[in-house]
Amino acid sequence: MTEQTSAPTPWQTPRATEPVISTVALPGSKSMTARALVLSAAAVKHSSLTDPLIARDTTLMAGALRAMGVGVNTAEDNLWVIRPQPLHGPADIDCGLAGTVMRFVPPLAALATGAVRFDGDAYARKRPMGPLLRALSAIGVQISDEGRGSLPFVIHGTGSVRGGELTVDASKTSQLVSGLLLSAADFDRGLVLRHIGPPVPSAPHIQMTIAMIRAAGGAVDDSRPNVWEVEPGQLTGRAWEIEPDLSNAAPFLAAALVTGGEVTIEGWPHNTAQPGDALRGLLTEMGGECVLDDRGLTVKGTGRIKGIDADLSDVSELTPAIAALCALADSPSTLRGVAHIRGHETNRLEALATELNRVGCKVEETEDGLRIAPRRLTPAVFETYADHRMAQAGAILGLAVEGMSLDDVSCTTKTLSDFPGMWTRMLEEGS
Repeated sequence: MTEQTSAPTPWQTPRATEPVISTVALPGSKSMTARALVLSAAAVKHSSLTDPLIARDTTLMAGALRAMGVGVNTAEDNLWVIRPQPLHGPADIDCGLAGTVMRFVPPLAALATGAVRFDGDAYARKRPMGPLLRALSAIGVQISDEGRGSLPFVIHGTGSVRGGELTVDASKTSQLVSGLLLSAADFDRGLVLRHIGPPVPSAPHIQMTIAMIRAAGGAVDDSRPNVWEVEPGQLTGRAWEIEPDLSNAAPFLAAALVTGGEVTIEGWPHNTAQPGDALRGLLTEMGGECVLDDRGLTVKGTGRIKGIDADLSDVSELTPAIAALCALADSPSTLRGVAHIRGHETNRLEALATELNRVGCKVEETEDGLRIAPRRLTPAVFETYADHRMAQAGAILGLAVEGMSLDDVSCTTKTLSDFPGMWTRMLEEGS
């Protein structure tokens, strides 16, 4: 599977010498693209995705479906066509570092006939998969993982999954719930999924999953807290309109606050299930002015970044960008509710504390977040840990700190195919 063979060249982050004035067109939502691909593969008729995200995570997802026999035509960048076919092995699935591939595809692979092997990048083997593998085993799926509870593992599909009632602890990741629900309509008995344990993080992602299952013709009952019931039945093909990726808007909108400028994200939906929509409230609280109109979302910086005390449990993917803004604020901040991001692409809490301290900020890692006390920042090589969100955080800091660089900007291809180019164009647009 995919391994890095040589050290990447550090990327000098551009410093903003004047307020950024820019309009940014973002590619499609990773979360919506991944869910639409899985639901389309499980449907009985063909589907299409308009304006899907073209990035490493989503091409890995498309490749996983192709490996199991699904027709995925990506010849046109803005229109992908998915033609479901009987799922089968033998197949090898490269997960890369994509949590969506690791957690959304195994339940689907359990419906295939034959062996489907999963592996990924070196760090992906450290990400816990035990809860999902135990859940699948409990509903009759045969799995070989040599007791690791992590990649690599093999799903031995028989063409059907019993389904029924299942209890899990999804307190580490909402993707455990979403992954099981996305394929549950094809289980013989459907699925009644119960969560026990601390609250499920990133709950809006589960609401997105439910909304998209219903849009594909599935019946989901979520009327009881921490219980989700999917009835057995056929999903229908449909035309999916993929929204811009609102989480990827975070660094670009942050640039408005850092530089006292104005950034517009085109096509920001007025109604959306994407957790990234919380940026409107967060950036307002941090001193920005946010206006949502027919053009999109415009954020204006006021020349001041305020510290914040925020529970980010529903929007944990925004933590790196918000932490970078906190490091540039005029007062201390506390970010809470994100203990689970220790198990993301890297241990994000440890990584953020290490890198923000490296550039002169005073950061303390807490049980479930960070306490950030701004200080005068000094340039350094900001380590990204092969994590796209860490790279975005470093780029935000670089707007205000001359001489900053990232050890690896290529990791941003996980969700943005050309982040460096987009970042540079944003800075040049108003100059």
